[in-house]
Amino acid sequence: MFRPPVAPLCALLVTLAAGATAASAQPPESAIVLHAARLLEVDSGRMLAPAEVLVEGEHIKAVGSSVEHPASARILDLGDTTLLPGLIDAHVHLFLHPGSEGSQTIEESVPERTLLAAAAAKEDLLAGFTAERDMGTEGAGSADTAVRDAINKGLIPGPRLRISGNAIDILGGHEDANRLNPEQHVLSNATYANTADELVAVIREQHKQGSDFVKIYETGPDSLRDGVFTTPYQYTAAQLKSAVDEAARLGTTVAVHGMGEPGTGYAAEAGVASIDHATQLSARTLQLMKEKHIPAVPTFTVFEYFAEHAATPAAAARERALLDYKVKEFRKQIAAGIAFAVGSDVGPFPHGTQARELELMVKYGMKPLAVLQADLINGAKLLGWEGEIGELKPGRYADIIAVPGNPLDDIAVVEHVAFVLKGGLVVREPVVLH
Repeated sequence: MFRPPVAPLCALLVTLAAGATAASAQPPESAIVLHAARLLEVDSGRMLAPAEVLVEGEHIKAVGSSVEHPASARILDLGDTTLLPGLIDAHVHLFLHPGSEGSQTIEESVPERTLLAAAAAKEDLLAGFTAERDMGTEGAGSADTAVRDAINKGLIPGPRLRISGNAIDILGGHEDANRLNPEQHVLSNATYANTADELVAVIREQHKQGSDFVKIYETGPDSLRDGVFTTPYQYTAAQLKSAVDEAARLGTTVAVHGMGEPGTGYAAEAGVASIDHATQLSARTLQLMKEKHIPAVPTFTVFEYFAEHAATPAAAARERALLDYKVKEFRKQIAAGIAFAVGSDVGPFPHGTQARELELMVKYGMKPLAVLQADLINGAKLLGWEGEIGELKPGRYADIIAVPGNPLDDIAVVEHVAFVLKGGLVVREPVVLH
């Protein structure tokens, strides 16, 4: 298991402090003009070439082949790059890192995990992810509230965050401390709620502690035998509906970990905001998702990582078989015409590398433009920032990245972000060698 020693943790504090001074605490410049070879209009798919963006304060003022250059503006020529809105990851775990999840959540203190989460947020931002949905602290309670608030106050660098606090699970469920000595009373990585009334009570408590939305484990553990996938459900459709109604009363939504039927169907019946992982969706579930505009969030990258980093050849074969099954089902989902959002499940694999998710969604059947629209337009809607992020238009937040080449020709360029602007503040600039 990976456990950072004391010295690197001290260095982490210095790094975070320096990052906050350089990339967060400063106000946005009064005006910036970005010039690049191309700019993608995400909604239409039109590529503007050449392209310029005028940024004033936190927002985009103008977009075009040529824009006004105020006398006080800083001019940044980004060369042969394509300007895109900042990327959105709708499924992250800032409080996890590579290594044994079961061990790290027990052995690392919440303060240590919060420091590591802050570092993870910075890595994701530098990789071009300017907005994220953190899908549960995995046993760190509402510590993600502190990370989100520190970012919003400019104390540390990181993406715009929607947070859930601890995920919710049943006793003996997917994230419980199963198969361990019960006399040690090892706690779950999620918060228990066994009935509809308990779901409502937990949602109210988490909302009090600062959560933006609700994360519920609806399925697990998973099994694939002789090509047949099974995963037990954890809440009925009626119980999930109680959670969805309570979240709506509080002005928010419910996202579920849903690997397969019947749990994914129950989630769709209840009207959740998203079904994450979505490995198995029946024809009825697909129809409900279309009718209710519920996106699937496939999270391919974490499945690929587990297959490539399994402890034994047998484990690798199991993980690869599950990924192959998932790919086949994904192609059925594309054909059914449901909506998708992009989420990687980063945390079990290294933060800052999750742009791989967009490449895998193209590899397994979607067009590059469709994936970018899923990421940016559907992602903005899912995170509750529709009309504020996800497109390079006047009035939107100036969350802008630059990638080499043309992502419509090669989506993999999103893994090589050269420039990041968040809220009008330059976070990452191209390295110029003299």
